[in-house]
Amino acid sequence: MAGSVAEILERLGMADDSRGELASINPATGASIGRVRKADASDYESTVARSAAAFEKWRMRPAPVRGRVVADIGAELRRLKDDLGALVTLESGKILAEGKGEVQEMIDIADFAVGLSRQLYGLTMPSERPGHRLYEQWHPLGPVGVITAFNFPVAVWSWNALIAAVCGDTVIWKPSPLTPLTAVAVQKICERVMAAHECPWVFETLIGDVEVVGEPMLSDRRLPLISATGSCRMGRHVAQKVAARLGRTLLELGGNNAVIVMGDADLDLALRAILFGAVGTAGQRCTSIRRLLVQKAVAAKMVELLRGAYRQVRIGDPMDPASLMGPLITEKVVEEMMDALDKIRAQGGELVCGGKRLHGNFVEPTIVRSPPGMPMMQEEVFAPLLHVVEFETLDEAIALNNGVPQGLSSAIFTKDLRNSEAFLSARGSDCGIANVNIGTSGAEIGGAFGGEKETGGGRESGSDAWKAYMRRQTVTINYSTDLPLAQGIEFKV
Repeated sequence: MAGSVAEILERLGMADDSRGELASINPATGASIGRVRKADASDYESTVARSAAAFEKWRMRPAPVRGRVVADIGAELRRLKDDLGALVTLESGKILAEGKGEVQEMIDIADFAVGLSRQLYGLTMPSERPGHRLYEQWHPLGPVGVITAFNFPVAVWSWNALIAAVCGDTVIWKPSPLTPLTAVAVQKICERVMAAHECPWVFETLIGDVEVVGEPMLSDRRLPLISATGSCRMGRHVAQKVAARLGRTLLELGGNNAVIVMGDADLDLALRAILFGAVGTAGQRCTSIRRLLVQKAVAAKMVELLRGAYRQVRIGDPMDPASLMGPLITEKVVEEMMDALDKIRAQGGELVCGGKRLHGNFVEPTIVRSPPGMPMMQEEVFAPLLHVVEFETLDEAIALNNGVPQGLSSAIFTKDLRNSEAFLSARGSDCGIANVNIGTSGAEIGGAFGGEKETGGGRESGSDAWKAYMRRQTVTINYSTDLPLAQGIEFKV
């Protein structure tokens, strides 16, 4: 992308405010990109009040009309894709192709939401009572709180916000403090579009400390749904706080994803998928491959292929189109990866390749051979660290796949229909996502995204995930002159 950081920000309608308390740090250089002002308690209160007031009007716009508004947001994202994608890369450290790809995902979600605005279907059921009609309909929930993480600083917002908007909800966004500028850029885009449609305050953003913004959102009864993306530890806290007021949660938490490679697999296909899944975004995706389960007959060959591929991974400035892997997000995450490697060695793990800190927040992508029962394989290390475990039978591999607390994504590589069907059966993968001959990363928006167990059970994006942002209402209409009771009950006076 041509142009300086200042030029990119200017084209996105942003100006650096050097008075802001929160600095956005480029993880590749350690330099400040810009500063933003943090919300205080009064900002929080005024924002929620505005959002609640906007909901009263927004919910009464017909859903197809709301869809046309979202279509205009998608058009603006198309126009600014290169600049917003570059800002994603500068702020999160993912390579430029992934930064632009994340914005493309927002555009795709906008398209999906536009179609959805004419498909918020209810059901009509046959009534057992003569002269009665029984059906269900869906209504907007209210202001929805969305809490997102640094690794997908804009796409996950769109999964929630654009779907919620066509459902008739307003949205209050708390982005990661590590990626505040991308949030401001998206907010500016929304403000321009919503002003043109004379419907301000449908989308709001609050950048601030957990104590000032995050905790109040969890306890606020004006926010009927909190959608949160983050660690399992964070998700437990969110679930407990929101449940205490009987609110709803939509949780997308940790992944500890495994790929099974059977002896009959296309190893070249598997190699390409594993490389992207384990190294893409520097291993900082919730869908990144953490565990590679390989049948013993092909284990040595698979590891050798991976070792060669890892040597060719170009690590460097994520703005350079030649780079395949950028930095980890902070020095703290680098230290956590190094500490995890020490624990893995202590638990019997053997380093295959990588394992070094290069400079700043850059590390080598790492492969370790691990015994099946290693305690560290129960933990998600948010870094490019891949465990390799050998197995004999598919049943053994499925048990290993399922034998962790998390349950987000999973995959198998095989040419045998019986293997793939066993993996996809009720006794197979216990994850929310199960793939055959494709890796664990790169989910399409048309399918509902989410996982089971400690991953939280939430579903976002496609399929019928829209129902999370609405309330179901069952309706019975009696168009007769009689009053028959259900189940044949008689109550005569």
